[in-house]
Amino acid sequence: MDELTELESRTIYVVREAYSRFKRIGMLWSIGKDSTSLLWMCRKAFFGKIPFPVIHIDTGYKFREIYEFRDRYAREWGLDLMVARNEKALAAGTGPETGSKLDCCHALKTQALIDFIAAHRLDAILLGIRRDEHGIRSKERYFSPRDERFQWDYQNQPPELWDQFKSSTEGHHHLRVHPILHMTELDIWRYVEREGIPIVDLYFAKNGARYRSIGCACCCSTVESEADTVDKIIHEIATTDVSERAGRAQDKENAYTMQKLRALGYM
Repeated sequence: MDELTELESRTIYVVREAYSRFKRIGMLWSIGKDSTSLLWMCRKAFFGKIPFPVIHIDTGYKFREIYEFRDRYAREWGLDLMVARNEKALAAGTGPETGSKLDCCHALKTQALIDFIAAHRLDAILLGIRRDEHGIRSKERYFSPRDERFQWDYQNQPPELWDQFKSSTEGHHHLRVHPILHMTELDIWRYVEREGIPIVDLYFAKNGARYRSIGCACCCSTVESEADTVDKIIHEIATTDVSERAGRAQDKENAYTMQKLRALGYM
């Protein structure tokens, strides 16, 4: 078995383990490369038809291309797409221009997710995060418990030895499940290339620049690049020393702030 197939198999194992353990489960789809790759593997895990809802946390500030991609492939892949928005915060004018990035992210992302999980009484949610993406995410587990306030105790994570996961919500409100935790940015792009996975074209260079990480348009900036194909992106990532999230808003990606956001329930 080649390396990418081993990584794929491990992800599918975690997805199926989560689905077998929990009655009420969903998957978060940010429409980025990682969550779209996870979505692809979920489709493989269940022979083309995902048996749980796919959830998009919509802040109202996403790129137009993200909404177009979401709607197109939700239809083509027959997804049970559900959109979560913090309508109360949006109606109050909450946004990146009205306060700190921490306040904006907490209201429009974290609180929207908290409200959705509570309303649908989800036991677990699948997320496409990787250990190499950010320092605080390196502390994560495949099955990561959250308390009744949806908070993450990053200093008291359960051990995961020999594929023995804490796949139980006993004593906790719900679990966050991270099936691609073991993959790297380079692994993801190589997998995208091998599988022919459709990806939002914001990732591809135009006029000497591209987005390496995407989210809300107001929090993302481009990096210099001539990589306008997946193959060129793979070569670029394999040779660059620039951080993957260098194009994200600095006050959000500061290590302490990111740790605080995740402790409060951020993805």
